[in-house]
Amino acid sequence: MIGDFNLHAIINDFLMAIFFLYVGLEIKKEMLEGSLSSFKKASFPVIASLGGVIVPAIIFMMINRNTHYLPGVGVAISTDIAFVIGIFMLFKSKLNSNLKIFLLSLAVVDDLISILAIVFLYSAKINMTAVMISVVILLILMTLNKVFKVDNLYVYLFVGLLLWYFVYSSGIHATISGVLLAATIPSRKTDGEESTAVKLEHKLGKLSNLIILPLFAFANTSIVLNLNINVTDASNLVMGIICGLVIGKPLGVVSFSYIATKLHIAEKDSWISITEVALLTGIGFTMSIFVSELAFAYDENVINLAKISILTASMISIMLIHMALTLKHSPVGLMH
Repeated sequence: MIGDFNLHAIINDFLMAIFFLYVGLEIKKEMLEGSLSSFKKASFPVIASLGGVIVPAIIFMMINRNTHYLPGVGVAISTDIAFVIGIFMLFKSKLNSNLKIFLLSLAVVDDLISILAIVFLYSAKINMTAVMISVVILLILMTLNKVFKVDNLYVYLFVGLLLWYFVYSSGIHATISGVLLAATIPSRKTDGEESTAVKLEHKLGKLSNLIILPLFAFANTSIVLNLNINVTDASNLVMGIICGLVIGKPLGVVSFSYIATKLHIAEKDSWISITEVALLTGIGFTMSIFVSELAFAYDENVINLAKISILTASMISIMLIHMALTLKHSPVGLMH
């Protein structure tokens, strides 16, 4: 597998693992001392993300129940964390800034679920030896933190690089190594200074936002708008993807959030703000494209059709959030 490592893989598998490390550190900080520190608050994005996976999956399967596109269910459940956060920052002056962490948490859990789907539904041969070595390395990182109280950042980065290598070699999506590494970075303060986790988060902020995300965008927009598509039941695939992402994702996030509050297992937040954030989850883009290439590897025409559907769904989701925010901040919206 390492022999196939090219520039595209460097960006998608290595640099994005660094981005997930940054996101994981930010979420970890919020879980320890911020807006996700209580059980009810922490459970909120997890439950919401489950809704954002289950509902679009049901919609896609209902539309495609009599077609051979059912393996593409993973396309409709994915949210592109990089582009979602980018769009959030674009509209941040009109959005509830407190929900950024909620969105980050939701998107990461969503991506982890998508990664699990890739492992179980679309994965090539899993190298169990590499998986076991990855588990051993993760235990070593945890031991360095909890038992030996090591705070040297470079020790964790070096061992983390080994973790990334074996996760990548295992056939499991390499970006999960970034999240796993973030969980093991020490969060304790030493001699009154910032913790190792906070220091690393600061270092990775500009690298992630100014270099990694733009490179990721450029490397993953190779969508061929081929109109000469002749595949059976094409409308089912198109409607399954678009309805799953545009309708299913936000509907699942909001409905499961509502159920969680009614069952008193999550704290209620502003439903208007949650709905606005939920609209963003319909942006599947690169993660959905990645899944479509795995699900429909047998036919380039189907992959191309899926990509066009994903791009359409992402554009509709962006237009919907723009319309919602425009209405909210218009004189008529402010009156209500």
